[in-house]
Amino acid sequence: MTTSLTTGRPTTAPSGLMVDVSRPVRGVSVIHRETIVPRSLDEAFAFFADARNLDSLTPSWVGLRILTPQPIEMRRGTLIDYQVRIHGIPIRWKTKITEWDPPHRFVDLQLRGPYRWWHHEHRFEACREGTRITDEVEFRAPLHLISHPLFVRKDVERIFDYRTMALSHRFSEPKSNCTA
Repeated sequence: MTTSLTTGRPTTAPSGLMVDVSRPVRGVSVIHRETIVPRSLDEAFAFFADARNLDSLTPSWVGLRILTPQPIEMRRGTLIDYQVRIHGIPIRWKTKITEWDPPHRFVDLQLRGPYRWWHHEHRFEACREGTRITDEVEFRAPLHLISHPLFVRKDVERIFDYRTMALSHRFSEPKSNCTA
């Protein structure tokens, strides 16, 4: 049985574990980051379409390891297994590409991992200065009333601040404004 993204009801995952991919009603945080890179839309999207590049956008303290054999064919339905470290504790993470619209957008959704909810939308928009890359992440950790103010939100913000900096360095300095 597959995970139902339309009904939001728990279903049986290939591992036999129950997976609930419904968006929580309360306690969801949102992180929004935009970076403008002096590259074409196709070049910027191609960088993200290669899962091997995720390592260069992730701080070393996260301990990211992609477990899925490379290269990964990115498309709607692609499953990717990782291992990350949350404050030193190794955790397996599985995401599914639920939307794939090259070169404009894709979405990854956590099926198993450290969060109660993780929905990451990547958007790419051509502009005069190159390409605007937008990351919008909705997330909620277990025990969010305690964990979010103590460390979860800060950790996710640090990860995406690093990502913004890494993109700027990888593609050169971003421009401050982007007009279509």
